[in-house]
Amino acid sequence: MMSKSRWIRFAIAAACCVVAGTGAQAASIVRQVQSAGSAQLRNIAPGADGLQAPEFAPTFANLPRLQDGPDAAGASRTSSPLNASMKQARTRMVNRSIARTRGNGESIAGEDRQGPGPQLLGGFDGLSLRDQRLANGGNQFSVEPPDQALCVGNGYVLESVNDVIRVFDRKGTPLGGVVALNSFYGYAPAINRSTRVYGPSITDPTCYYDPQVNRFFHVVLTIDVDPATGGATGRNHLDLAVSGSGDPRGSWTIYRVPVQNDGSEGTPIHAACPCLGDYPHIGADAHGIYLTTNEFPFSGGFNGAQIYALSKNDLVRGATSVTLVQIDTKDHLLEGNPGFTVWPAVSPSGDFAKVNRGTQYFMSSLAVFADSGNENRLRVWALGNTRSLDTNAPDVTLVDNTVRVHNYGVPPLSNQKAGSTPLADCINDTTLVTRFGTGCWNYLFSSKPPAAVSPELLDSNDSRMQQVFFAGGRLYGALDTAVEVRGTPQAGIAYYAIRPFAQHGSVFAVVENEGKIGVAGNNANYPAIAVRPDGSGIVAFTLVGADHHPSAAYVRLGRNGHEGPVRIAAEGKGPADGFTGYEAFNPGTTSARWGDYGAAAVDGDDIWFASEYIAQTCNLSSYVAVPFGSCNATRVILGNWSTRISRIRP
Repeated sequence: MMSKSRWIRFAIAAACCVVAGTGAQAASIVRQVQSAGSAQLRNIAPGADGLQAPEFAPTFANLPRLQDGPDAAGASRTSSPLNASMKQARTRMVNRSIARTRGNGESIAGEDRQGPGPQLLGGFDGLSLRDQRLANGGNQFSVEPPDQALCVGNGYVLESVNDVIRVFDRKGTPLGGVVALNSFYGYAPAINRSTRVYGPSITDPTCYYDPQVNRFFHVVLTIDVDPATGGATGRNHLDLAVSGSGDPRGSWTIYRVPVQNDGSEGTPIHAACPCLGDYPHIGADAHGIYLTTNEFPFSGGFNGAQIYALSKNDLVRGATSVTLVQIDTKDHLLEGNPGFTVWPAVSPSGDFAKVNRGTQYFMSSLAVFADSGNENRLRVWALGNTRSLDTNAPDVTLVDNTVRVHNYGVPPLSNQKAGSTPLADCINDTTLVTRFGTGCWNYLFSSKPPAAVSPELLDSNDSRMQQVFFAGGRLYGALDTAVEVRGTPQAGIAYYAIRPFAQHGSVFAVVENEGKIGVAGNNANYPAIAVRPDGSGIVAFTLVGADHHPSAAYVRLGRNGHEGPVRIAAEGKGPADGFTGYEAFNPGTTSARWGDYGAAAVDGDDIWFASEYIAQTCNLSSYVAVPFGSCNATRVILGNWSTRISRIRP
């Protein structure tokens, strides 16, 4: 095992090329979005340890439900918490992806070495599964993986993970409790454990601090449910919260953007909808706030990415009605395929594109559409005339084009370093004598479940584009890719610095720099990129494999690419040990869910980043101690993920 002081060198491949041309302009839908009132972060005491029925949200109908479990003291009961008959009826939990197969990685010479690099200026543990599950009096569900939002500015660090949010100061001191997003957005709890009434399901948070206007913007996907059953109704919306000042502890204004796109609530009628507005992300330029989604019909299939543009000025002043422009990338087919994960750019310190009366850029990848799982092109998108968003008749135009890059592909699963996995041990145990009978598994199951393979493999994403920055006239983006290091296929990262040119109703781009990150014997995945106007920045990611438990890692970027080695911001303490990777909970599984995305933000000269990692470890004997599954208040029964927030000055 490598110590925290050791350095790791990564391999890089550089290229520069251009593909020029003009993308077809897309039709847009203009509609009004009404203010839904105000909100404020309000503390509610956390709940207690222990299984409570149900542990998994029935919204997605793809996980077993739990029956009544014991109280936090481990009181006896007459039935196990897992309903085996329901388990067999449900499909396995997977991320919503359209990737057809895994790709083949380029061979790169990744190797370890010591050397200088940007030092951490600070770091602290952020939100964890324990925080999320016990928030709002325990009226929450067990959820993994963490979807991370991080925005930093005006002296505040705001992190949001899955369905919770918390504010810290720059030293990591919490400035309030862990707040459930159901509470923040004015909804009923995810589940009222006294009445068994379900509230909306909130997921996929993302946020952005805009120094130009000194405001925080926070976005989630909210899925409406039947209060009696928790099943999705088909209605879902993006909830956008805008802070009333530069202090996120104050009042926020809420806007709800319906995204089911079935003709209801002013939405357009799209094929096979109602649809889910999955995987929302946020971007901004001088004039607008831009939200994007992947549109999946509830009945199956994929329609295409959607772009929603709103006036930043109207949002900041708390207007009661804001004009929204919606663009469907199905009007921008490339070889028959629409956009997928069209990620909007954010910028540091108001470094926006001013051409064409304001331009907002986006990036997306293409390997998910390929039968081989490989591609050598990216798509660059440009939304022009964004200044018109401040008028009553916005007239924006979207164009796109491809740019050629080195080959990238859908990555393989990520292996983990061996270590203590008490949830897996509990599933497999047949000898431990507990008050519930012989075998730890008696605590969780009514019959012997499938054996748990430990440590579980981790999902490495599907090569979709991750966080995008526009700084100094360049677009920066990163994605997960297959690589081959010393003859071994593994998960790695590809990153890009692209100079876009949007003019005269077209866009083309030049690749000024690109590279691949690969660490021998380990996997790098879920990158988040952030860059200052001078071109210095970082790529942050999770490092996991033979030498590292899931750890928060980063590498410095300069104007000419990488500079220095990969560094560890926080070394993982044990393997991921969560329910999504075990067949007992997730029939047919081959891997655990791991981080849909990380996050990074520029704050003046500093760069902050949030990464998923594992902050605890314990053995089976500690796990079964009262209160069961908490390992001395470091995890919850069904999982142990955590997040790490770090600050550097590149």
